[in-house]
Amino acid sequence: MNTLLSYNQYPKEPVVLENLSIKFMKQSLFIPLSLQDNSLHIAMSDPSDYYTIDALKMAYGYRLEISKGKPDDILETIERLYGSGSESIETIIEEAGKDIFEIQANGDADINHLRDLASEAPIIRLVNRLILSAIEMKASDIHFEPFEKSFKARYRIDGILHEAESPPPRLQAAIISRVKIMAKLDIAERRLPQDGRIKLKISDKEIDFRVSTIPTLYGESLVMRILDRETLVLDLEQLGFPKSILTQYNDVIRQPYGMILVTGPTGSGKTSTLYTTLSKINSTENKVITLEDPIEYQLEGINQIQVKPKIGLTFASGLRAIVRQDPDIILVGEIRDKETAEIAVQSALTGHLLFSTLHTNDASGAITRLLDMGVEHFLLSSTLLGILAQRLVRVICPVCKEKITPEKRLIHSMGMTPESIDGVIFYVGKGCDACRHTGFSGRMAIFEYLPVDDEIREKIIGRSSTEVIKKTAIKNGMITLRQDGWNKIREGITTIPEVLRVTL
Repeated sequence: MNTLLSYNQYPKEPVVLENLSIKFMKQSLFIPLSLQDNSLHIAMSDPSDYYTIDALKMAYGYRLEISKGKPDDILETIERLYGSGSESIETIIEEAGKDIFEIQANGDADINHLRDLASEAPIIRLVNRLILSAIEMKASDIHFEPFEKSFKARYRIDGILHEAESPPPRLQAAIISRVKIMAKLDIAERRLPQDGRIKLKISDKEIDFRVSTIPTLYGESLVMRILDRETLVLDLEQLGFPKSILTQYNDVIRQPYGMILVTGPTGSGKTSTLYTTLSKINSTENKVITLEDPIEYQLEGINQIQVKPKIGLTFASGLRAIVRQDPDIILVGEIRDKETAEIAVQSALTGHLLFSTLHTNDASGAITRLLDMGVEHFLLSSTLLGILAQRLVRVICPVCKEKITPEKRLIHSMGMTPESIDGVIFYVGKGCDACRHTGFSGRMAIFEYLPVDDEIREKIIGRSSTEVIKKTAIKNGMITLRQDGWNKIREGITTIPEVLRVTL
């Protein structure tokens, strides 16, 4: 009777008892743990509370088995199993329908009325539930998209968008306004794009959300980027670095000065790679300053600056100021223009180790992009140390992983012959509850690393084309993105269609 329960001994699913009042459970600090035959097992903060025990016996007629529980554990479990967090999105939408009336998304609604609707309990619970569901599914983004006859909510999971339970269009204005209020945005402004941030505490961990709104034909489209610090992997091997590239990359990031570039499209994991790199080389002897747009994760011991073009703090002006702060290592979020490129090269020339990103298809394309921007070829050849290109591929679900014989056309698309795949075992995810029937669970990067050696420097000075630089690098042993993808297929990590999806 006096056994103190630990939190993991509380049930994962609610015990259903007719007419059980949540208010009564919270006031009396008890919760049902299990119901078997005629015996009801409950946790109570005070097992000598005979008033509550008698009330339960009279109401249900069960024999009671009582364990002692901590008040905080009991309240948290009540909220988890019976509170707003346990309600389905459908139930909340149904409830919201009784209280919330349609407002034209593009109409001139009274702002006070809109604010009142966004503060209604069902709307607050609905937005909270959509956010909680996204975090439970390990989504990276939540999309709210208005269309002519529908209002869609979608989650980006492992780089692919999946439809969630979409709220009815009549709730569109209230939901968008609720998120805007949370992000401290102007709910009256629906004609211009806005950006904001939200910090929430969910299950004892702080999670940041980056909020972006943009006006569309049928109202505002809103995207919430989920920035969960705990999902950031600060280990280069776990990111997917093959040993051959990791050795070269570890050598180059420990150089005293020079420029290192990471290239790839939006959402290819460049930020994670750079944050992991900085955390690896950061020490008490180094001063590290970053210039980002936006700051995605806060890193301990590193000075991070948010770019604010509206007040004149651009990458170029910020970089000029950073150099006067006596840094050892600089991260410039992105090289977007000639001015930033030139200042970055000058910074690398004057004794700083500088990291930055570019949006190019492969590593060799970064060189020609910088030359096209107007960077002098002799300066670029003197400062550039190495270029890393990357993409993200989905990892096969380990629960439903099974062997497969791939189609011949897929083998041909990879540039492989039937002879070259002898002895290779191919796998695919069949689809199960663990992976939400997608066949994939999580993502891993594939890489291409171009070290800038003497031969590549000659090509830069000679303004060689991307193709010539790439051929030279491959001749000298560079593993391409597709080759690294092929290696991960052979290791049973991913599938051929995944590699073909993200590589040329």
